[in-house]
Amino acid sequence: MKKAVKRAAIAAVATLAMAASVTSARSDEFINVLTGGTSGVYYPLGVALSKIYGDKIEGSRVQVQATKASVENLNLLQQGRGEIAFALGDSVKLAWEGDAEAGFKAPLDKLRGIAAIYPNYIQIMASKESGIATLADFKGKSLSVGAPKSGTELNARAILTAAGMSYDDLGKTEYLPFAESVELMKNRQLDATLQSAGLGVSSFKDLATSLDVQMVAVPEDIATKLGAPYIAATVPAGTYQGQDKDVPTVAVVNFLVTHSEVSDETAYQMTKQLFENLPAMVAAHKAAEQIDLKEALKGMPIPLHPGAERFYKEKGLL
Repeated sequence: MKKAVKRAAIAAVATLAMAASVTSARSDEFINVLTGGTSGVYYPLGVALSKIYGDKIEGSRVQVQATKASVENLNLLQQGRGEIAFALGDSVKLAWEGDAEAGFKAPLDKLRGIAAIYPNYIQIMASKESGIATLADFKGKSLSVGAPKSGTELNARAILTAAGMSYDDLGKTEYLPFAESVELMKNRQLDATLQSAGLGVSSFKDLATSLDVQMVAVPEDIATKLGAPYIAATVPAGTYQGQDKDVPTVAVVNFLVTHSEVSDETAYQMTKQLFENLPAMVAAHKAAEQIDLKEALKGMPIPLHPGAERFYKEKGLL
């Protein structure tokens, strides 16, 4: 009898230990937010998002990772080395298709959508002394096109191709992140830099206050040639110091992306807390002013995560 009681007690303890283990696993949800370079827009928004998740998702452990942005982020998600990432729409589409030239050796089939957020504006800033006023003026000049295989660099290739040009037409092509590109321009070692980011990106604000610069227009016909996910857009006058008129350009929508191995509940909470805490995102960067729940599913190039799907069904969007 005593042995039976003892065995029952041991079994009960084991059951409690297993239950505690399950509870611990559920209450210790790790969320790695993949962003971009620290001088871009993804990073401050990622920091804001990590704080929201840390405060609002019970038991979560959240960190922010600075990266080379879109292409690296999507590859990291496929490897399970991040739970949510910022990425450009064209990069997401090419990742799903497995475009090797864009930096995806095989289709990234684990990617799942969370939300369309704000558009990235392709912004080109040239020093006034370079004499660059149009895309055609880039022949023989030096241009930084973003980190190699980054979303920005893919945008640069696409725009030059649509304008009937290639990197071969440039005097020099630099593959540098935003901040490094700006430093080269300040030191007069670079004529121009192309950056794909939200309006008011800090690197360009810094450059415009340090050097006589001008924005280079990307005509509407380039957007027409490129087609979806590119759209015609405008950098409004006054976005940067010395910019006294609207500048036409093209834009690409950014997405928040996760992967299929993230739990439905975590994906649900990541989606829900984003939209319920937009003021905190806007406080981090004004690009977030353009995040709109009604537009969250527009142009989504990959399947939605079931957790995100549940949120949108609750909101009547699905």
